Amino acid sequence: MSLTDQARDFVEKLFKDKLSENYLYHNFVHTTFVVNRAKEIIAHTEGISEEQAENIVLALWFHDTGYVVAAEGHEEKSVAIMRQFMQEQSVPEARTAAIARLIIATKVSAQPENIAEEIVKDSDCGHFGCPDYDNIAVNLRKEWDLTGCRHFSRSEWNRENLNLLKNVHRFYTPYAQEKWGPVKEKNIRKIEKELEKEDEKKKDKKKDSQEKEPKSDRSVDTLFRITLNNHTRLSDIADSKANILLSVNAIVISVCLSVLVPKLDAPKNSHLVVPTFTLLFFSVCTIIFAILSTKPNVTKTRFSLQDVRDRKVNLLFFGNFYQMAMDDYIQSMEELIKDRNYIYDSMIRDLYYLGKVLDRKYRLLSITYKIFMLGIIVSVIAFAYAFSTL
Repeated sequence: MSLTDQARDFVEKLFKDKLSENYLYHNFVHTTFVVNRAKEIIAHTEGISEEQAENIVLALWFHDTGYVVAAEGHEEKSVAIMRQFMQEQSVPEARTAAIARLIIATKVSAQPENIAEEIVKDSDCGHFGCPDYDNIAVNLRKEWDLTGCRHFSRSEWNRENLNLLKNVHRFYTPYAQEKWGPVKEKNIRKIEKELEKEDEKKKDKKKDSQEKEPKSDRSVDTLFRITLNNHTRLSDIADSKANILLSVNAIVISVCLSVLVPKLDAPKNSHLVVPTFTLLFFSVCTIIFAILSTKPNVTKTRFSLQDVRDRKVNLLFFGNFYQMAMDDYIQSMEELIKDRNYIYDSMIRDLYYLGKVLDRKYRLLSITYKIFMLGIIVSVIAFAYAFSTL
């Protein structure tokens, strides 16, 4: 088996075992495409020795293997992988170094210094002169999105590609210029037409938005509705838990006062005094904190109509407007309704303060449960100790 065949099998297995599925572009399919492009150029270029041709093919088999490690600086990582493979195949260092230089030449910023590097550059960018360029480029865009490299909208992607094809990239070899250059120009015109259509659509949308009254964003409305419902449900759950603790401890206190306390004046029951009052103490503390967690806290704010116009007031909370005269309230609400951004701002403020109330409720409720749990444990221990000393 030739060295290039061994390299191909090695790279195919490496990508299969170690390359992330998120690499929709930089994978074995792309590598094979680039190698085939290089063979096409070599077949139509004079002055390329057999060893040079093989070095070019070997470099291109390895040029993207660094992606199995990381995308950033993948050329250097590809060189390291190639060197290890060549060392195992007992390839001389001078030849390995020549192949390494060809891999580094695939960098976007690299300028080719000889015909071999020109072939490598043109092969790696051969898809620019491919009729199926759109589909190939889409895979690169998806790859960048999935790997978190960069994210583009369709319009941004088209403009980036247009700039790359027109102002950055060029084919170096005569064969690529002759065969792939015209197709590249067609791809450029195709992108330009698509951008023109997008610009027309934007103009039409802008015109429509100026003619029509802006409508609310349904997704934003849904977000506010769901979040408000969640806040309300959480508040109901907190109140329900507090009511359970209130009821349980009220029953405990009633039983203690009606059954245990009247019997404590008897000498034979003196050992129950400390446990009973311990239980009563913790029950009273639990009730106090449960009441505090459900206690309403209504803020009171005085404001003028000018404050409403300056967006300094949240009219959606009753504590802010219940002291207003009806005419002032109606006028203020009309100011609010006119401005959709003011509506959203008020809703955001409302959700924020609801969240602050929930934070207070759940902090107090957490303390209440801890007191209740501690009281039960301490009281049981106290009763057990009292009976054990008899």
